[in-house]
Amino acid sequence: MVIKIGAIAASLATIFSGSILAAVPQGYPADYQKVVDAGIKEGKVVIYSTTDTKAAGPLIKGFESLYPGIKVEYNDMNSTELYNRYISEQASGGGSGDVVWSSSMDTGLKLATDYAAEYASPELDKLPKWAVWQQKAYGTTYEPVVFIYNKRLIPEGDVPDSHSALAKLIASQADKFKNKVTTYDIEKSGLGFMLAVQDDKADANYFKTLGDVAKGGLTVQSSTGTMMERVSSGENLIGYNILGSYAEARAKGDASLGISYPKDYVLVLSRVSFISDQAENSNAAKLWFDYVLSEKGQSILANQSDIPSLRNDIEGENDIDGITKVLGRALKPIPVDESLLEYLEPKKRLEFIKQWRAAAAK
Repeated sequence: MVIKIGAIAASLATIFSGSILAAVPQGYPADYQKVVDAGIKEGKVVIYSTTDTKAAGPLIKGFESLYPGIKVEYNDMNSTELYNRYISEQASGGGSGDVVWSSSMDTGLKLATDYAAEYASPELDKLPKWAVWQQKAYGTTYEPVVFIYNKRLIPEGDVPDSHSALAKLIASQADKFKNKVTTYDIEKSGLGFMLAVQDDKADANYFKTLGDVAKGGLTVQSSTGTMMERVSSGENLIGYNILGSYAEARAKGDASLGISYPKDYVLVLSRVSFISDQAENSNAAKLWFDYVLSEKGQSILANQSDIPSLRNDIEGENDIDGITKVLGRALKPIPVDESLLEYLEPKKRLEFIKQWRAAAAK
């Protein structure tokens, strides 16, 4: 009887060991097993993110299925809230996020310059060089920035297909578009500010264009969801600088919401992520980080969350290659590098906001 019990115990140990070993992704270094074991021992990973919980849900489910011993504590915030909370917690020395994942690329990189741990992900060679900064901050997505419009109230022939066409349409029908055009509040939304700065870099006549777009008066918001809801209802007619990933996901079930990809240039955002150098669950953080960047994680983002992948080996068309085939040279990926930090300098930021206000007040 003792022999039988011992044999069963040995068999169970072998099965358990095999299940843990199976969690190590194919092609990863052999010693990655130590990270897996340590991550399971930690038991959780804390994520601070601007990605909607609903959109991140399939990714969280996939990760917890792959590593059933690790619970994801997911904190969904807007970009400004995330930045301020993380800074405050770091200053006080209290608990904070193990991983930061922000759509506001500039403030995300700023946090990384001060607080990111250096980490060479095993997925590094699958990523574009422009998406990785010093093996500390990584781009994780490939998301075109689009116009949205109300399909019931904007005739098909009026749908703008460039920034200049958007400006011309609104300036020529200022009464129709009075307080009917929406975009981000660049003072309350870190993402909105960053996209406005990138527009200025892409368009030599940006502030003139902005002035024409604002001829009917702008309605600014800090939430993508609010802007889509108001355009869909007809309270607003057009929105610009909207994340295409969220717009595409909503449009699947909303017949009123139209999407236009500008042909002159399409900014492409890549959500910036890093592992905190003070992470309490540093091994579980590495597992999450690598999972998000992996073919499996990126496939979930692309095909279940409608967030395009920056890899080129994802099944379907919702990855960097598929998007490039459709939009081609118009695409302008925003690089994860020091250029993002230029307008975070207080004086320069204030000057830009003042200039934006003056143009938007027309």
